[in-house]
Amino acid sequence: MKDYEHIVIWLDYFNKNLKRSMGRRLPLEKSVYDPSLKELIDATTTAGFEITESDDKVRFPKRPFVRSGYIVLPKGSHKTIILNKISEKLTAKRLKQTK
Repeated sequence: MKDYEHIVIWLDYFNKNLKRSMGRRLPLEKSVYDPSLKELIDATTTAGFEITESDDKVRFPKRPFVRSGYIVLPKGSHKTIILNKISEKLTAKRLKQTK
């Protein structure tokens, strides 16, 4: 049964290796190469969101041959706004790691 009170955010939304047709939801400059679920969780909590659930043994529907992961957030605003805030934190954290 569909849950209308929460938003599911897949790890593949932020993967720079994927094309948009394969599930990436953000532009390349807002994406990172091969993000991990731990990085996504850290970026989400840093952005000020509360995670209600996470799973790393699931498969993204457009890529059923590769294990991915997702987090579930309570619905607060539009999904695009939430993704942009998380991607800012994720790319900033990656930039700090490379320095």
